[in-house]
Amino acid sequence: MSAPHSPQASPAGIARGYRLPELDYWLLVPALVLLAFGLVMVSSASMAIADKNTGDPFYFVIRHAIAILLGLGVAGLVAAIPMSRWESSGTLLYFVGLLLLILVLVPGLGKTVNGATRWIPVGPFSLQTSEMMKLFMVVYVAGYLVRRQSQVTSIWGFARPMLLLVLACSLIMAQPDFGTTFVLLATAMGLLFMGGVAAWQFALLLGVAGLALAGLVISSSYRLQRILTFVDPWSDAYGSGYQLTQALIAFGRGEWVGVGLGNGIQKHFYLPEAHTDFLMAVIGEEFGFLGTLLVILLFTTITWRAFRIGAAAEEQNRRFCAYVAYGFGLWIGIQAFINIGVNVGLLPTKGLTLPFMSYGGNSVIVACVVISMLLRIDVENRQARPPKALERVAWGIG
Repeated sequence: MSAPHSPQASPAGIARGYRLPELDYWLLVPALVLLAFGLVMVSSASMAIADKNTGDPFYFVIRHAIAILLGLGVAGLVAAIPMSRWESSGTLLYFVGLLLLILVLVPGLGKTVNGATRWIPVGPFSLQTSEMMKLFMVVYVAGYLVRRQSQVTSIWGFARPMLLLVLACSLIMAQPDFGTTFVLLATAMGLLFMGGVAAWQFALLLGVAGLALAGLVISSSYRLQRILTFVDPWSDAYGSGYQLTQALIAFGRGEWVGVGLGNGIQKHFYLPEAHTDFLMAVIGEEFGFLGTLLVILLFTTITWRAFRIGAAAEEQNRRFCAYVAYGFGLWIGIQAFINIGVNVGLLPTKGLTLPFMSYGGNSVIVACVVISMLLRIDVENRQARPPKALERVAWGIG
């Protein structure tokens, strides 16, 4: 005698009973699309130079794919860590990041590439300490704003995190890495402002930061030359303006829909750093204005969702999670804006990767960790919110 038919045991029953995990897919999907598209574009942008320099056209592609896999693996581990653990470890993480920034400057320990000492060799990998510091600084400042909520409007309450921020930025500038310094400063300052720093203190900070950045530019001939070149790159198209003019040529060739994947010319030894800092120019050439706009929309969506997750956490008085989400949203938005702005000639040229996309294992892994922590905050928000409000939050109206 045959057993009675069970709808749950049939494939159709299993399909009907399956539910996707309750995650913010408006955040997760754009991040995964950027990672996948970045791998495709790194492949397209790097094969020629990899073949010439290493004899293996897939040299950068393989390493970038490994970085993505490592990033996804680390993200899976981070997703299991409660945000309360991050909150209690914020100060320790800051000093770990500070130690790493010091170690990279120790002669014989740090790795120097193109005149910049930013990496610590760890076996077959290289640890870029400034990328870790961006993550640790957001966690530290978020925790500080919670612990010192009543003091942050005072002079000392405001000066204390700023002194630690200046110390970290000074070590990063010693590498030197002007782009990362600016992103770290802008993110931390924005987070402090959102945390309740008085307007006059923030205005004073902006003035001091502006003078400091101006001093850094004037004191360095190559930074000053970058500013002057940015104003009119065509005045020295084969000298200091070469990189920017080649990027602009790439965007011009792409027009509306691009010349097609793999058909770009600028990546063939015309455009320096095509697979790293100037990957967006390759996208513009091969996918045109529409491809560039799609990438911008994906970054905009990630930034929007980060702020929505932060707002949902703040509604539940989970202020540490709110500040972490706000900080990550500021960080990703600012860095993407600067990289794209540099590529299209809106901002002076500086070495800064495009998050999720540019070649660079540390940048990719840290970006995956950021998304993982945002998803963790979102999950904890959902667990703490009454069931009727979940649907409204998912659409960003709660």
